[in-house]
Amino acid sequence: MTDSPQVAGSAPPGYPDHADAVPLYGPRYQTRPVELYREMRRQHGPVVPVMLQGDIPAWLVIGYRQLHQVLNDPKLFSRDCRRWNVWDRVPPDWPLMAFIAYQPSVLFTDGAEHERHAAAIRSALSGVDQFELRFQCERIADGLIDSFAGNGKADLMTQFASLLPVLVAAWMFGLPEEEAPELARDVVEAMNGSAEAYQRFAATMNQLLQTKRESPGPDIPSRMLAHASNLTNEELTHDLIITLTAGQDAMANWIGNTLRLMLTDNRFALTLAGGRRSVGQALNEVLWEDTPGQNSLGRWATRDTQLGGRHIRTGDGLVLGLAGANADPEIRLDPHTGPGGNHAHMAFAHGEHRCPHPAPELAEVMAQTAVEVLLDRLPDTVLAVEPEDLVWRPSMQMRGLTALPVIFTPAYVAGR
Repeated sequence: MTDSPQVAGSAPPGYPDHADAVPLYGPRYQTRPVELYREMRRQHGPVVPVMLQGDIPAWLVIGYRQLHQVLNDPKLFSRDCRRWNVWDRVPPDWPLMAFIAYQPSVLFTDGAEHERHAAAIRSALSGVDQFELRFQCERIADGLIDSFAGNGKADLMTQFASLLPVLVAAWMFGLPEEEAPELARDVVEAMNGSAEAYQRFAATMNQLLQTKRESPGPDIPSRMLAHASNLTNEELTHDLIITLTAGQDAMANWIGNTLRLMLTDNRFALTLAGGRRSVGQALNEVLWEDTPGQNSLGRWATRDTQLGGRHIRTGDGLVLGLAGANADPEIRLDPHTGPGGNHAHMAFAHGEHRCPHPAPELAEVMAQTAVEVLLDRLPDTVLAVEPEDLVWRPSMQMRGLTALPVIFTPAYVAGR
């Protein structure tokens, strides 16, 4: 990752502190953040003055229409973080630095340059056969379940939900099966802030590119190497890291949050007649109510403008309030009825920087298969603690559990 100084044309330092800013960190994100977003909206409207960790000022966009406007106007709200007008106040060891430090990747480019990166990723993802993907997800899910099925208890976050996405990604990336567990450990540790694990992960991706240049295969790196975008090795390495990690935490928490919903909500419980609301309904409800990606610091104003009644200065940073926008009463007139078949949530963002096609479809195949296999293999699974004792991660960015302890009738596993 490289330093992120100001770029020419951005506003000078001296961004004023918000007098009434809301801290965008702390324990309130561990309980019911939707109540916090409701309070923010009542006091500040759709665009909220906030302080990030270290008291770094920004704007949180929680209005659905306003967020849609930001995501669909890259000329006004750029993805190039070097425009930020408070870099002089951001320490090198800032906790969020890993998520916004500039890289020559699909994340931090706009317009034609962004499309050059995105086209290669879309093409590579489109080559994934969804029937084969489902088969591989079933195989990997069965293998993970085999490791704890005979114990009668498990932590479904650390032993299942956090491991399955990266193991499936290793298959899509054409990594040898024996290297997948080590990659999984490095990715999970890197997502938890380990610089050493990140360096090992980056080295693995760089070595993988060299291998695929010499011996291409039916995998994502080979297809990206062959694409007409002609990405450099540095660009490819960053884009491979992003492609793999962008879904890792989100996928793990989508699976975990869905399992939590189905284990705690009677609407999804098995009845004597054998019926329950579908896994697909649970997956969609989670994307509305407990979407894994809550907030993302991700846009910078290219000129002075107005948004939701607020004066946004050149270089101001905007946090994308995906969860807050999902709860906007302008689109959720009766939030108690549930989303039903409505898929207009912001979980996959919008505009040119939304999750590239067909990533959402591939993610749904993975999540649905993981949940279905777990429930089929261990149908009497129940929580090992009271629902209110489950602990949410103290993160303003991600909505996920620290653990999901369950118990079930021990199942016989052949060969164990």
